[in-house]
Amino acid sequence: MASVLQLTDVSVVRDGNTILDSVNWTVNPDERWVVLGPNGAGKTTLLRIAAAALHPSSGTALVLEEQLGKVDLFELRPMIGFASTAMARTIPKNEKVLDVVLTAAYSVTGRWNEEYDELDTRRAQRVLAEWKLDHLAERLFGTLSDGEQKRVQIARSVMTDPELLLLDEPAASLDLGAREELLHLLGGYAQSPNAPAIVMVTHHAEEIPLGFTHALVIAAGRVVAAGPFSEALTSEVLTEAFGLGIELSEQDGRFGARAV
Repeated sequence: MASVLQLTDVSVVRDGNTILDSVNWTVNPDERWVVLGPNGAGKTTLLRIAAAALHPSSGTALVLEEQLGKVDLFELRPMIGFASTAMARTIPKNEKVLDVVLTAAYSVTGRWNEEYDELDTRRAQRVLAEWKLDHLAERLFGTLSDGEQKRVQIARSVMTDPELLLLDEPAASLDLGAREELLHLLGGYAQSPNAPAIVMVTHHAEEIPLGFTHALVIAAGRVVAAGPFSEALTSEVLTEAFGLGIELSEQDGRFGARAV
């Protein structure tokens, strides 16, 4: 089984500051990863490398078996689904929800002079229905709630049937109801045999959906633990990463964490 992401001794240094330090990490097609760590740990930087949006300062990054720095990024990026707050800021507020999803076919964030065929439109409509958004197809993106906007971003990111799906804090800032609705949908998607490899950055164990299988825990740019939940998502690992005694609990596949 060829990996979809393989980082070997990857470091990122900016203005003399080491953001990632000798990271080794492999993601396989049937794995669903959550990335946890304190603020400033390097989580978003790691995700940008996985999205082929940033080259490492040193080391080797293979994304979908292509080495960054030796591949045409315009051919690689359409095979990667990416949803983040930064991406949301590039979407015009007056764009219709259907067009927000549809424009993923051309990897643009605002409809202009592109031409879409009926197959693209039907695909976008089907994806909106799968994420419980079909009733919002004609609404303007800027009029949606935070939870609706985040679901639209995810729908957009899966529009092209990516081989790797990257989610940067998809549940951040959502109220309890919106968060649970999103996690329910994400959990169903993650458990589908047709879903791609998924990597999701989060700050909270409570935001890990059902169906996720592996954890990468980082602190100060270094890997604290990586592997199946039974090995890498434990009270001891989180205590080391956050520098605070943390007790991790699990019930019916969902996690919780508190300081002790």
